[in-house]
Amino acid sequence: MRRLPPLTALEAFVQVARLGSVKAAAEELALSTPALSRRVQALERFIGRPLFDRKHQALEINADGQRLLDDIAPALDSLSQALENIQSGGNQLRLRLAVMPLFATQRLFPHLGALRQRHPQLHIDIETTPYAVARLGEGLDAAIVLAKDIDPALYAHELDHDEVYLIGRKALLEAPNALTAPQELANHTVLLHRDMALAFEAWKEAVHLPDLQPLAIDNYDSGQLMLEAAAQGLGIAVMHASHYNEAQDSRLVRLFPENRVESPYRYFFVCRPRALQTRAVRIFRDWLIGADI
Repeated sequence: MRRLPPLTALEAFVQVARLGSVKAAAEELALSTPALSRRVQALERFIGRPLFDRKHQALEINADGQRLLDDIAPALDSLSQALENIQSGGNQLRLRLAVMPLFATQRLFPHLGALRQRHPQLHIDIETTPYAVARLGEGLDAAIVLAKDIDPALYAHELDHDEVYLIGRKALLEAPNALTAPQELANHTVLLHRDMALAFEAWKEAVHLPDLQPLAIDNYDSGQLMLEAAAQGLGIAVMHASHYNEAQDSRLVRLFPENRVESPYRYFFVCRPRALQTRAVRIFRDWLIGADI
């Protein structure tokens, strides 16, 4: 059998080629940048020709590198899958997923039965931990997060665009103390989610009241509790249209519906690029996108 280069060198080459960045590839493989570069250089010495064009601090794959990538990447993916199958016993796949509780309750769980029917071998460990992005690759395979933007070193798929709604109990629209103008929010408590801290600022800018100050701002880390607090008259929740529509809570109303305000926050499916090499992550990602949740 012909002698082969070290598998670690091949893995380093594929990661750099796929991610287009030595730094990102080094993070994926838990290596220092110099160590990763040495592995790529070792493969080039073994082959006897460069696989990348060096341009200042960047590496750009050349024609030989692309040809090698096309030939070996599927084989490495198959090898990774084979190891994954033997580790799982060949009949079970497991995904470690972080998701915000309100998204899980309103949008994810109602559809998981269809996913289970299609892929009965896929099992999902659910966490509602904060700081999910920081734990990707360290206890988590993927996450569904609410954010303004995502680190470009990560794989991210945007799941929606939404509007900012002000949500309160029905009594706020009833005479004689009906809330009729945005300026009257100065007499009310506003409820904010920690992951949507700037949503109220965006709403105020859109209604041309950037200096409006509510009576108080109460901060929450649970969308479900925010909706309940609003229904109980504890404040006016600043949330997304989908949060209000999916709740279908007859105790709640949308305030000032004449104002349409695009949210600066969106839901994303995120993972490290390397995680997409695992079948469980790919199955869930493809289903999530196709299900249009």
